[in-house]
Amino acid sequence: MQRAATKTLFSYWNELRGSRSAPERKNVDPTKIRQALSNTFILEANDQQDFSFRLAGSHLCSTYCRELKGRSFESLWNNRDRDALRTLIKAVTEDHAVALVTFEGTSQSANKMNFETILLPLRHNGSSITRILGAMSADDEPYWFGAQPIIDQRITGLRLIWPDDLATKSTFLDVSSELSDIIDISAQSPLVAVSSNVHGVKARRYSHLSVIDGGRN
Repeated sequence: MQRAATKTLFSYWNELRGSRSAPERKNVDPTKIRQALSNTFILEANDQQDFSFRLAGSHLCSTYCRELKGRSFESLWNNRDRDALRTLIKAVTEDHAVALVTFEGTSQSANKMNFETILLPLRHNGSSITRILGAMSADDEPYWFGAQPIIDQRITGLRLIWPDDLATKSTFLDVSSELSDIIDISAQSPLVAVSSNVHGVKARRYSHLSVIDGGRN
């Protein structure tokens, strides 16, 4: 985690959840994350489990030069990354992992920016499969930011983190070294878990991502 908004939101989320795997949406107090609010968003799922923006901060809307409320989160991403994104969201909503994503965004004038995004599980009416809390921040803001919308974005790195196990090196998976590790989809359905081993640790593999059970149990 490199960006201030990412660190702020993760720390608040982690404190708010306590011993639970995810906090309740109704307990989120925007005044507690005031310094990160413009970078913060909440996603909600429809009946087809397609996530769209329920809330989006002003920084995010400036990134795309448009209001994001009601727009599909998946539609922001390059087609080649969408299977990886769906798998990542499944790990967040069902396994209660925290997902850290880095990506390169390209503007309509072919200018490029680097971003960091965090996705955090959030309960709504007791369920964690319909809401996601997140933040998105640019590494810097060039002169054209807010005037040229980002029209294409490609994943450059992913990390799944179990918050209860941050002190144990083997309980998170960093797959950011090779883009092919992120986006190559095997013949196995990406949403079907199969048994696997990661550095000698038992895991459940969803295509290109491995889910390692830790102290959260």
